[in-house]
This record gives sequence, structure tokens and C-alpha cells, in this order.
Amino acid sequence: MKTRVITGIIALIIFIPFVVIGGIPLTLLVSLLGLIAVGELLFMKKRLLVSFEALISFLAVIVTILPNAFWASLPAQMFFNKKSLIYFFILLILIVTVLSNNKLTFDDAGSLVLGVLYIGFGFHFFLQARAEEWLAFVFGLIIVWLTDSFAYIVGRKFGKHKLIPRISPNKTWEGSIGGTLIATIAAVSFALVTNFAPEFNLFELIIVTVLLSIAGQFGDLIESAFKRFYGVKDSGNMLPGHGGILDRFDSMLVVMPLLVLMGLT
Repeated sequence: MKTRVITGIIALIIFIPFVVIGGIPLTLLVSLLGLIAVGELLFMKKRLLVSFEALISFLAVIVTILPNAFWASLPAQMFFNKKSLIYFFILLILIVTVLSNNKLTFDDAGSLVLGVLYIGFGFHFFLQARAEEWLAFVFGLIIVWLTDSFAYIVGRKFGKHKLIPRISPNKTWEGSIGGTLIATIAAVSFALVTNFAPEFNLFELIIVTVLLSIAGQFGDLIESAFKRFYGVKDSGNMLPGHGGILDRFDSMLVVMPLLVLMGLT
């Protein structure tokens, strides 16, 4: 517990200034996080980090993460764009299944492609939310952080009924409900005070916040399902007490895209 708290504080001290500054520094940091996350996925699949399919996956996730402003800044006559490059990298991964004589199987290729899109678009929308509406972005952070923190605290104190024990044996219904309740109170209060989304009334804000909180918990459970399937405790060991980058950003990779798609930015 002590290690978890100390690591969390240090991570926030490093992370928050980048979030406040935004722009290129945040894009570079998030791109690095995306590369590490793909590396963790390759690690869980027991694939070499120095391999052709790893190189393709790293390039593909960077292309997916890069903000729309980057692509808009390129000359209009450029023969490639984001969509064409993503397709090209997916095609290359499929070609590797042939050239490797199925040492990289179709299932391997499929999981790499899905992982790159999941990680890449999750971090892409993280940057987009930050660039388009700062207060909405903070709203999303409040939901993710408070849901996660208080689900853990309430679950440890009052948790008796397991949520999905085969996927995540430590999570409880009490923790899940408690985390969502506290996150909803705090996030809705923030939205009302800042009035960043005047088109949403109180009832709509509550519904949206609850849905985002639940979505964040599903992001956590998706990561837990990965780890159960691949037989690992954590996605990595970069953050002592927390695990890897995927362990820490699993909820954000789901919440930030929904934040944008729901029209809150």
C-alpha cells in the first residue's frame, strides 16, 4: 500500500505538468506511453520486442496516436494519410504471418492489430480531449481517478460481494458502486461549477457521468481479462505497486474516447 501511494504521488508530480502544458510536450509523453503499452502487450504475448512485427506495431501505434492537427499540417498533395498508413501497417503484419511460416499466426496478428488500435485510439482521444476542451478533460480525469481510488478504498473496507471473480477476484460490487457514487458527486459538482457543458442539464450530466464511470471500470476489467488470459499479474513493472502503463491507463483508454464521442469536448 505504501509503495502504491508513493509511486502514485511521484507519477502525478511528473505527469500533471505535461497535462497542464499540453501541446507537443504532452504529445511526446503520450506517444512514449503508447510505445511502452504496446511493448507490454508484446511482453504478455511473449513476443520479442526486437522483431519485425514489433517494429510495425510501434510505428502503427504512433501513427494512430498523433493528433489530427499533425496530419492537417502536412501538405495536401502527400500521397499518404493516417487511414492509409494504418491500413498499410495492418497489411504488413498480415504479410509477416506468411513470411514467418505461421510463426506469427493469424491469431497473433489479430491481437496485435486490435491492441494497437485499442491503445492508439485511446491515447489519441486523450490528446484530442485535452486539446479541444480543457475543463471536459479534467472532468474525465476526475471520473477516472475518483472511481478507481474509491472503488479500491470502499471495496477494501466494505466489499463482500465479488463483482466478476474469474476476471478480477479483488473487485466487489460495493467498491464498484461506491467508486461510481463518489466520482459522480464530485464530477457533476465540477461540471455545474465550471459550466463547461451548458447543453447538458443536471439529469443528463448525472447519467453521462455514471456511464463514463462504469465504462472506466470496464476498461479496468478489460485489462484484467488480458492479464488472466496471458497468465500475468501485471502488464509490466514500470510503476511499483501499480504495475505497467496499461494497468494505470486502462480506464482512460475507454473513458477519453467516449468523452469525445458523447460530445462533451
